[in-house]
Amino acid sequence: MKRVFLIVLDSVGIGEMPDAANYKDEGSNTLKAAAKSEFFSTPNLEKLGLFHMDGLTDMANNKVVPQATYARMTEASKGKDTTIGHWEIAGIISEKPLPTFPEGFPKELLDEFCKRTGRKVICNKPYSGTEVIKDYGKEHVETGALIVYTSADSVFQIAAHESIVPIEELYRYCEIARELCQGATGVGRVIARPFEGEYPDYRRTAKRHDYSLQPPRDTMLNQLKEAGYSVLAVGKINDIFAGSGVTEMVYTKNNEEGIEETLKYQKKEFEGLCFINLVDFDMVYGHRNDVDGYAKALSYFDEQLPRFLESMQEEDILMITADHGCDPSTPSTDHSREYTPLIVYGSQIKGNCNLGTRKSFADIGATILEYFNVPSKIQGESFLADCMKK
Repeated sequence: MKRVFLIVLDSVGIGEMPDAANYKDEGSNTLKAAAKSEFFSTPNLEKLGLFHMDGLTDMANNKVVPQATYARMTEASKGKDTTIGHWEIAGIISEKPLPTFPEGFPKELLDEFCKRTGRKVICNKPYSGTEVIKDYGKEHVETGALIVYTSADSVFQIAAHESIVPIEELYRYCEIARELCQGATGVGRVIARPFEGEYPDYRRTAKRHDYSLQPPRDTMLNQLKEAGYSVLAVGKINDIFAGSGVTEMVYTKNNEEGIEETLKYQKKEFEGLCFINLVDFDMVYGHRNDVDGYAKALSYFDEQLPRFLESMQEEDILMITADHGCDPSTPSTDHSREYTPLIVYGSQIKGNCNLGTRKSFADIGATILEYFNVPSKIQGESFLADCMKK
């Protein structure tokens, strides 16, 4: 029974890409930033080969012989956001970045949005998600106007207090925004950002919900599903792909829940892919420039990793990667244009195998399809033959 568990450590980049200057991300290295914290400890990832991959060898303990295959992954797409990164992992290389709105959204779009929702909007500019509710939360509560904001990423975000806008109503507003945001305003994600509390101590709740664009063409997920395999989505994976190609899904509130739901799926009988996103690295720590928090989150994941490794079945393959960077030590609070790590582990996978620097995240999707003997129709080059034991 073949199974692949693909875990995306959201935003755990491992160093600036050659074109980082085009994105104002020179010097970014998310992993090394976290490693400077006294709370950073990842011995299990080290045993698998994390510090032996290109760009990280100065962190390696040469006495450690990696137990897994490992590589540094290059993002071939134009962009550095969650949607673009995950789509590329699944086999779509995006030639154009998704639209961003550094000056706010067009008046015509917001006028129609207000007409459809019956509510006014406030803010309409790039903003930190925690700061926007501090600065606009009181006005929202007093007037009922929706806090609409964006970031350096391709997102249309709507923040609302749960006592003013019930959560299902907020979700409906997001569906309206998703319907309106197409073409030139076709952001990668519309995001519900509910919050609670009393002024000035507002805090976001765990009921965030993402509404993504439909992928422009079939991905690895669609091909696996069409071939009769299970495609299980943990965390925001279902949202990122707008449900396309997913056979079963579970939402999670944080990394801890994501890990526990993955362990539950590991105990179930299925054949196919379990695709997991652990979002706290990015959402809770990267975007808030919390180096120690980021380090603690990585250390927690590392502590939990043996629970999964000990229960792997004979034909299971574990892949650990990321979708972009979000260096918590730089002045920016946005994503960073970085290489990402890849670790591939299993009883059939070679240990101490360095695949170097790959040309595209899409190589992951192509490799998974080959493992399931599904002829690939996606972009990317499989590395299966290079990492499987003979």
